[in-house]
Amino acid sequence: MFREFPQRLRRLVGPVLLYALLPAVAIAAALPPPEGDVLLRVEGDIAHPNVEDELHLDREQLMQLPSRVIETRIPWAQGTFRFEGPLLRAVLAAAGARADHVRVRALNDYEAEIPVADFHDYDVILALERNGSPIAVRDFGPLQVLYPFDEYPELLTESIRFRSVWHVESIHVP
Repeated sequence: MFREFPQRLRRLVGPVLLYALLPAVAIAAALPPPEGDVLLRVEGDIAHPNVEDELHLDREQLMQLPSRVIETRIPWAQGTFRFEGPLLRAVLAAAGARADHVRVRALNDYEAEIPVADFHDYDVILALERNGSPIAVRDFGPLQVLYPFDEYPELLTESIRFRSVWHVESIHVP
C-alpha cells in the first residue's frame, strides 16, 4: 500500500499542477527564438522547442518567466546575498517538460541530477542576478541553481549543495 501512495499522489497532484502552470505553458508555446545571447538550452523530452528540437532562452526571455527574489546565505560564500531569477518550475513549464528529474549541466561539464519535486517543494530559482547585478562567469554565473537555504534550513545538506549547480548552460529532460 505504501508503495502505491506516491503513484496515487502523483496521479492526483499532476492534473492540479498542470492547471496551475497553464499560464506559463501558454507563454512557452509562443516563445520565439532568442534575439540575444543564449544563456540556457533546455533539451530532451520537451513540448515547446524554439530552435530545432531545443528551447533556447536569452536573458530577456528568462526574465519574462515567473520569478522570485531569494535573500539567503549560501554554503560556498560568506555573507547574505540577494538573488533573483526565474523559478525552475516555470522554466520547465515553458519548455513543456514532463519528467521526474532533470540533469543540469555546467559550462565545465559538471552535471547534477535534480528531482523535479524540489522545484515544487521549494521555490528553487535559476539565479540571473546577485545583489541587483548580472552574475559574471568569474562569480559562478551567468546562471546558478539556487535553493532558499535560509528559509529552509533542512536544505543545508551535501546532496542539495551538489544540486546547486553554478555556471549552468543547459537542462536535459530525459
